[in-house]
Amino acid sequence: MYVVVILVLVAAGSVLFHLLSPWWWTPIASNWKYIDDTIIITFWISGVVFVAILFFMAYCVLRFRHREGQKAMYEPENKRLEWALTIVTGLGVAAMLAPGLFVWRQFVTVPDDAATIEVVGQQWQWAFRLPGKDGKLGAVSVESIGGDNTLGLSRTDPNGRDDVVIEGAELHLPVGKPVKILLRSIDVLHDFYVPEFRAKMDMVPGSITYIWLTPTRTGTFEILCAELCGVGHPFMRGAVIVDEETDYHAWLEAQQTRVMAQQ
Repeated sequence: MYVVVILVLVAAGSVLFHLLSPWWWTPIASNWKYIDDTIIITFWISGVVFVAILFFMAYCVLRFRHREGQKAMYEPENKRLEWALTIVTGLGVAAMLAPGLFVWRQFVTVPDDAATIEVVGQQWQWAFRLPGKDGKLGAVSVESIGGDNTLGLSRTDPNGRDDVVIEGAELHLPVGKPVKILLRSIDVLHDFYVPEFRAKMDMVPGSITYIWLTPTRTGTFEILCAELCGVGHPFMRGAVIVDEETDYHAWLEAQQTRVMAQQ
C-alpha cells in the first residue's frame, strides 16, 4: 500500500507543480507562438501518458499484490495487448511529431520580403552585420579572417562596401518587419538564442545557418549563447533592441559603414 500511495502522490504532485509553478516562459516578442503551442501539445500528451502509467502501476501493485495461496499466472505473450500498445504508442508519437513538422516548415520558409542581416559568434562575444543602402551583404570567407578583418569580410566584393558592422554592441531591429538572420561562427560551436523570440539555431564553424522571425513588440531583449562554447560561455551575452520603424532608421543612419570606418 505504501508503494501505491507513493505512486499516486507522484502523479498528483506532478500535475499540481505544473499548475501552481511560478516558473513559466518569458512573454513572447515574435511571431513564433507556434513553438509555444507545439511544446504545450507535447507536454500534455506526454503528461497524460506519464500520469496514466503511474496510475496503471499503482493499480497493478494493488491488484496483483501477494496473497496467501494465490499463484501467479504465467503468460509469455498477449498479441491483443501488444497490438493495442503498438497502435496507441504510434498514435501518441504521431500526435507529438505532427505539429512540430508543420511548425518546422514555417520555420525554414523565409518570407520574400524579409530583410537579411548576419550574426557572427566568436569566443565570447557577438558581432552583427547589416546591409547598407544597396540591401545586399558582401561576401565572406574563412580565408579572409585575420588581423583587422576578424569577420572574414571580402575586400573586393562591392556589395560589402556599405555594410554596417557592429562588434560587441547592440543589434537593432524594426518592429513588425520580418528578418532573416544568417548565423556564422568563426571558432567553435555557438547557438544564437533570444528567449522572448523563441527562435534559436546552432552556429556551426564553416557553415552558415539561419532563422527568421518578425519582432512583434518593442523593447530590449537579451541574446544568449545556448551552446557550451568554453570557459567564457556564461558571459557571452548581448542585446537586441526592437524599435519603431522611424527610430530604427534613425539608429541605422547613425552607424558607420565599412567605407566610412576605413577612412
